[in-house]
Amino acid sequence: MCNQKPSANDDTRGYSRRQFITTALASAGALVASPALLGAADAPKKVGKSRATDIVALGTTGIKATRLAHGTGWNGGARSSAHTRLGEKAFTELIRHSLDQGIAFIDTADLYGAHPYVATALKGVPRDRYILSSKIWPRKEFWNSPSGGAKEEVDRFRKELHTDVLDICLIHCMTNSEWPKEFERIRDELSELKQKGVVRAVGVSCHDLGALKTAAVHPWVDVFIARINNAGKEAEMDASVEEVAPVLKQARANGKVVLGMKIFGAGKLTKPQQMDASLKYVFENRLVDAVTIGMMNPNQVNDTIRRLDKVLSA
Repeated sequence: MCNQKPSANDDTRGYSRRQFITTALASAGALVASPALLGAADAPKKVGKSRATDIVALGTTGIKATRLAHGTGWNGGARSSAHTRLGEKAFTELIRHSLDQGIAFIDTADLYGAHPYVATALKGVPRDRYILSSKIWPRKEFWNSPSGGAKEEVDRFRKELHTDVLDICLIHCMTNSEWPKEFERIRDELSELKQKGVVRAVGVSCHDLGALKTAAVHPWVDVFIARINNAGKEAEMDASVEEVAPVLKQARANGKVVLGMKIFGAGKLTKPQQMDASLKYVFENRLVDAVTIGMMNPNQVNDTIRRLDKVLSA
């Protein structure tokens, strides 16, 4: 997950209640429609300028989402994260603020323990107004006993998230190039769920250069999440920028949807000039379709949107 490091001066108060605009975008499919922009009635777009909250097509998946996703896994592990540790009330206020600002893409995972929090935060929001992405942790841990496949996990995810359909479901944290063989049953069951319309797009999140290279060319992959910024391994990437960037370009040329994470180096790139430089590098080089950033309070949401808008409109 890409995250910003919280600042002692950040404030979680002082934002308005969410206002929906009345016109939704055309449906992207029979099961789930494309999301409309949320709370954007008072923020007219600049003609010819791109924005963080623009609705964009994610490859050929039929999914349309905002360029910026709100991640929920800052310092996540063992079904907990800094986001869930905010408590349900603050978590709900944070996600509602993001919706209010036009973000219509929520990225979560079983690892973060955030599913029930997300469900509460999205209660009452029409399902066609946002995109949901989650991830299956495939390994046995003290907190997790995997089924070996995906059916049990996805059924539980849907119950926890109060949704019939997951827009994107990924196998979490691939650490070697052999993941397609290692997790073949999960892949097969996700493919079956995709055929049934229970999941709309499948793929992996990567924490290894070899895993990334495999994802870039593997025919099963619709979507993958990659660690990318302009600083490389010192800022939590899988390898140097010079090694990772060509892989992401190849993946997009192959029709894969690339979602960027660790844009701010998991809190290591927190100076304004560092954040701006990373966003500029990632988007000017067309390395991603969208990014997921684990913003921890409304000020960070506003700041990230402002910074990304500035880069996109340059």
